[in-house]
Amino acid sequence: MAADYDLIVVGGGSGGVAGARRAARYGARVALIEGARLGGTCVNVGCVPKKIMWNAAELATAMEAARGYGFRVDAGGLDWSELVARREAFIRRLNGIYQRNLENEGATFIRGWAHLLDARTVEVNGERLRAERLLIATGGRPERPTVPGAELGIDSDGFFALRRRPARVAIAGSGYIALELAGLLHALGTEVTLVVRSERVLRAFDADLGTALAERMSAAGLRILWRTEVAGLTRDGEGVRVRVSDPEGERELGLFDELIWAIGRTPATQGWGLENGGVAVDECGHIHTDLFQATNVPDVYAVGDVTGRAELTPVAIAAARRLADRLFGDQPQRRLDYRDIPTVIFSHPPIATVGLPESHARDEYGDQAVRVYTSRFNDLFYAPLDEKVPTFMKLVTVGEEQRVVGCHMIGRNVDEILQGFAVAVRMGATKQDLDDTVAIHPTGAEELVTMT
Repeated sequence: MAADYDLIVVGGGSGGVAGARRAARYGARVALIEGARLGGTCVNVGCVPKKIMWNAAELATAMEAARGYGFRVDAGGLDWSELVARREAFIRRLNGIYQRNLENEGATFIRGWAHLLDARTVEVNGERLRAERLLIATGGRPERPTVPGAELGIDSDGFFALRRRPARVAIAGSGYIALELAGLLHALGTEVTLVVRSERVLRAFDADLGTALAERMSAAGLRILWRTEVAGLTRDGEGVRVRVSDPEGERELGLFDELIWAIGRTPATQGWGLENGGVAVDECGHIHTDLFQATNVPDVYAVGDVTGRAELTPVAIAAARRLADRLFGDQPQRRLDYRDIPTVIFSHPPIATVGLPESHARDEYGDQAVRVYTSRFNDLFYAPLDEKVPTFMKLVTVGEEQRVVGCHMIGRNVDEILQGFAVAVRMGATKQDLDDTVAIHPTGAEELVTMT
């Protein structure tokens, strides 16, 4: 029986939509299946609403800083409900834009939940569809522990459902989601306690970044509990009473408006028949793919968070577009290079990083080949202010030519600084190349080309 489509995409997040649009642009017959709002995690409960909330937090801190510049600022309190309403209105517009873009490219959008019958057949809304190729882009969902009362907490999805600002919050986690939520809530006036089960945060990043951020968060008044885990939750009126365990034993932490779980994400590979297609997953449920996004089943591919590789929206988009280029655009070697992927953590202050952490560089090249340059300074923005927020920058170089293999920063505006330096790292820039570049003064970015 002839296939109904050249490509069926299961999942309407950023990766799935990008792959479907690119394939349709090449003339492929494409169907994309999604039962929830188009745009996936990033658009609906991730990058986009997070950045809007972070912007609000930045405005709150900017209003405080304005007094140091001589302004008489009395902006009044935050209207959380209005902020949320405006944020959600923008997201609804994005949902519509995603659908129109799909249809404008000639792809078919099917709203419903896919069930895989075999590697070529998908059932949706009671109809069976066949395809020559299948692209899995189902993403992931927040993870929750198995402690007593875990259901009384909320996760990052639940954070974006809040219709009022909580006055007192505990956050369990040490990754970028936990730290982003902690920072923006604190800046917007919430009392925040961060519960960290180890002795450092951001363990997947250069160690100096986590240390610098933890120091800044503590100095700003956030409470961080190290080597501590949430042991259980109980309901107490409208709040949640939290118990924790640490090396001293188990104790009650207190009463909070919310406990937010930010302990990781789980791939969405269960409950929709993936096993019927024979697609292999690892012990965590991630779909294993090769360098070309191919699974163990011929003509079945996967991109994005469901693969567990560099779980970032631009990565999913880039991988999906390159896959479509290869399958339908006559570019047989087209694929995503997962090395030197830049990323930003929208903490307070933000973190920007690309390339190898220092420890990874030493493991890969050896101690003798690695040379590190650092700079710590106060951005000129803070000159008239009583409170300073230091900026820290770090370059990791290797070999006699001192090729830059890592660039790591925390501080004001580093989120906007990184993109250009990420290009330089990918192109193989050396320390001498940076030294030979004229500095732009006065900026924070100039420190990257003036380090000695």
